[in-house]
Amino acid sequence: MSVFFKKTAEPEVSCSSCQACCCRLEVMIISDTGVPEKHVAYDEWGGESMRRLQDGWCSALDRETFMCTIYEHRPWICREFEVGSHECLTERKELDKFHHTPLPRIW
Repeated sequence: MSVFFKKTAEPEVSCSSCQACCCRLEVMIISDTGVPEKHVAYDEWGGESMRRLQDGWCSALDRETFMCTIYEHRPWICREFEVGSHECLTERKELDKFHHTPLPRIW
């Protein structure tokens, strides 16, 4: 008797289906890209990171569209975080577990 496993593909992630999961991560600002001061938080040693609001999301994230409001001036680490990469898919899975339900799709 043979057992066959159906290979299921990871759901494709695009700008229209992203839900900005990475915008809940701690983002250190390590180079000057022009992040507006109102989006910068400082730690006790003077280190800079993106400010997060009480909901846990980045302050630069538009809550209705889940798009970055400072895209042209976003930090270097945000520029390097690729949509659909292994890291992206891992963060999506972790956020799904945290919410206990799959993230809603934004179309």
